[in-house]
Amino acid sequence: MAFLKLSRSIIVGIATLVLVASASFSLADIVSGPQPGDSVGAFTVTKAAGNPSDGVENGKSLCYRCRMGNKPVVMIFARTADKPLAKLINELEGEIEEHEDAQLSSFVNMIGADNDSLKTAATKFVEDNNIQRVAFVVPEDSKNGPDDFKISPEADMTIVCYKSGKVVTSHALKKGELDDGKISAIVESACNLVK
Repeated sequence: MAFLKLSRSIIVGIATLVLVASASFSLADIVSGPQPGDSVGAFTVTKAAGNPSDGVENGKSLCYRCRMGNKPVVMIFARTADKPLAKLINELEGEIEEHEDAQLSSFVNMIGADNDSLKTAATKFVEDNNIQRVAFVVPEDSKNGPDDFKISPEADMTIVCYKSGKVVTSHALKKGELDDGKISAIVESACNLVK
């Protein structure tokens, strides 16, 4: 009888550990932005810099998502303009050039602060990193992006890969999580848009 009582205690203890561990693991993952299968809605931004060949003057307000139409697009919402973002954009610019016939495109929405400081930071970032094929914009809702996009305040970066207005893949990263492995996964998602 004592053996059964001890076994039951051990099983309950193990089950509790598994439950706590799985809850901790799921809390580490963030869901941010439109998810696969979702439609990407229209929203207004102001172009700050980048992609001089897109026909949009810096400072112009427009729906950049609408301008992309049905093209395959890598849409990024970033709170931090840093070296990992520059590396990701550099990789994406190579893919955009390689897949020019398929019209692969990308634009970065800088979020997390007031519009003016974001525009200034985006312009400096584009100049410092010689970005040519990716536009940097600031959404009207500059704190967390458009409300209906549900960009998590915990996400330092949200990457939405879509084609014909439908999300194919979505990635959400906390500050400091954008590393070489994640960059490769995002670039692979971009390439899969043009297959």
